[in-house]
Amino acid sequence: MFAVVRTGGKQYRVAAGDKIVVEKLAGEAGDKVTLDDVLFAGEGGKAQDAAKLTVAAEIIAQAKGEKVIVFKKRRRHNYRRKNGHRQNHTILKIVSIGA
Repeated sequence: MFAVVRTGGKQYRVAAGDKIVVEKLAGEAGDKVTLDDVLFAGEGGKAQDAAKLTVAAEIIAQAKGEKVIVFKKRRRHNYRRKNGHRQNHTILKIVSIGA
């Protein structure tokens, strides 16, 4: 069985046992979280009612993503700005999909 869930403004297709990287969620490693915003669910080629489903997940780790360099420059004005950013992520392991 699989489900499409929405968290952090993004959609993820998940099944039991999957590991996904999502935007930062509150909690420590080992905590259980419930993803309530299930958009679609199915098994094989059949769709199921997703309104009553929830997805149970466990937080594996809180991590940071790769560094993104932001470089601004204006020609002929001696204007150069260099900045870096690392987005916070949460790594989840999907435990079960069910009511």
